[in-house]
Amino acid sequence: MEDYEVYVPFQSLHALGCHVDAVCPKKKSGDTCPTAIHDFEGDQTYSEKPGHDFTLTADFEGLDASSYDALVIPGGRAPEYLALDGKVIALVKDFMEAKKPVASICHGQQILAAAGVLKGKKCTAYPAVKLDVVLAGATWLEPDPIDRCFTDGNLVTGAAWPGHPEFIFQLMALLGIKVTF
Repeated sequence: MEDYEVYVPFQSLHALGCHVDAVCPKKKSGDTCPTAIHDFEGDQTYSEKPGHDFTLTADFEGLDASSYDALVIPGGRAPEYLALDGKVIALVKDFMEAKKPVASICHGQQILAAAGVLKGKKCTAYPAVKLDVVLAGATWLEPDPIDRCFTDGNLVTGAAWPGHPEFIFQLMALLGIKVTF
């Protein structure tokens, strides 16, 4: 998964006082997952550098969507594999059917497309995922600039990590979290 796209929402939600569990199929609490840092350095697409090992905080097996208020799906290259996992797809469907907030960024929308939950939705993603989104029945919203994020009902979508401030802000709104200073 993309380093910023897992760490920033995870740490932001913690800072806001939320209990956050991070899981991965076939892994348990305490296991780690490697991340990659995708950067925008003027090439036709992103560059990829080694990221950090991200420590999981809960077991995937036995996970129950009814125990959670929201789902965050980070991007990176992991979604192309996670979209093939039936348990991941079932979990996403559970959140969407319950109309709980789902926030997905970058390539995470590949999982939403595989779950069949984008039909009739308006959303964005990393531009290379546009075809997946459109073929899944969603209306494509152009991420121009790349930090644009959109909310449609219970779904927040973003194109890439530069959109984290808007992405987190829109998720906070769905969760009813207000911060005053």
